[in-house]
Amino acid sequence: MSGKKPPAPQPKPTFKEDPGFAQAVQNYETALRAMQEHKFEKAKGLLEKIIAGAQTALIDRARVHLNLCNQQLAGASTSFKTHEEHFDYAVSLMNSGQFDQSRGHMEKILKQNAKADFAYYGMAVVDCLTGQVESSLKNLGEAIRLNPQNRFQARNDSDFQNMADDPRFTELLYPEPTDPPPSSSEQRKR
Repeated sequence: MSGKKPPAPQPKPTFKEDPGFAQAVQNYETALRAMQEHKFEKAKGLLEKIIAGAQTALIDRARVHLNLCNQQLAGASTSFKTHEEHFDYAVSLMNSGQFDQSRGHMEKILKQNAKADFAYYGMAVVDCLTGQVESSLKNLGEAIRLNPQNRFQARNDSDFQNMADDPRFTELLYPEPTDPPPSSSEQRKR
């Protein structure tokens, strides 16, 4: 053994150490604010800079938002290649506070695919954020019925905090365990 210690892992660069990353984050935040203000042309330019840059951590997110900007600038032409792409668009509308438009797109997805659990989940979120508790519970229940994994996602989703104290919401997320079937020895005793 040489007695040398292995090199210590290098910490991730901070904003001060990587000014390119700091600029990309600033552009991203400014673009999101511009989108919230419906200044899609301004946001588009900032997002294109991020995509052209070397900051891979932000490129995928920037592409989703750039897609939204392009659709808004093209008169909200809504031709999507997949239900997932359409869903991403609906979520971006939700995130920018356009709840009615988001709901409309979720409904279109469900008309095309009645088993799209993710669209029911999205509707549940929109309904919760707009105070429509009954509809939110119904849509969340359907999302969980179609895909039980949605139960676990909802447990950690801060968008449902408005319903955290509602016992019906708790029952959806933490159902009572069903009684196990009787064992063969119990059946013989009967």
